[in-house]
Amino acid sequence: MSDPLLTVDGLQAWYGRAHILDGIALTIGRGEVVALMGRNGAGKTTTLKAIMGLVERRAATLRFDGRDLSALPAHRIARLGVGYVPEDRRIFADLTVEENLEVGRQPPRPGAPAWTPEKLFALFPNLAEMRGRRGTRMSGGEQQMLTLARTLMGNPSLLLLDEPSEGLAPLIVKQMAEAVRRLKAEGLSVLLSEQSLSFASSVADRACVIETGRLRWTGTMAELLADDGVRAAYLSV
Repeated sequence: MSDPLLTVDGLQAWYGRAHILDGIALTIGRGEVVALMGRNGAGKTTTLKAIMGLVERRAATLRFDGRDLSALPAHRIARLGVGYVPEDRRIFADLTVEENLEVGRQPPRPGAPAWTPEKLFALFPNLAEMRGRRGTRMSGGEQQMLTLARTLMGNPSLLLLDEPSEGLAPLIVKQMAEAVRRLKAEGLSVLLSEQSLSFASSVADRACVIETGRLRWTGTMAELLADDGVRAAYLSV
């Protein structure tokens, strides 16, 4: 069995003096989709930001593809092949769809799926129909697709995907789920932060459940769906 692509152990994170994460531990295998689940404020987004080096953090182990990330800034982590898709859709609003994609372009990486604009337009047909449209004229769902597509232009081996279904219309949510399944088929590893059990169960192999910054449960998605107690304790609103 090959080593995990990402190994996290003892991850602590802070916002100023507020201690948010306390000892998060998880692994992501190559070509695996793992859902990080929990209620609002549980620490899901902070976990992704901490892995990416966007908040103050410490970890006993934080390794990606055999490299220690614990002392690296976010831009160097990105150059190693970790892509981060934030929840708040940070597109360049004054640029067109095609120009946004070019901003994210990086050289192909050994062992990682290679992406081109045409390949991404096949993945997101909605974007293909608006190549010359500026970000200001796109819906929230279209902007979310563009944010994901721009990140893929960096040819990552690992994708950190924050709340991909949040606030989107049902049709767009369905398209996003299909996109994640196709990314997995391409061999991309994905760690996604998600509140929706329906969305997570349609794309993920495993789940990690957190509450108040601590890991409370981990297992396969099938095991989570069968465990009424865990869902009631940590996922019900």
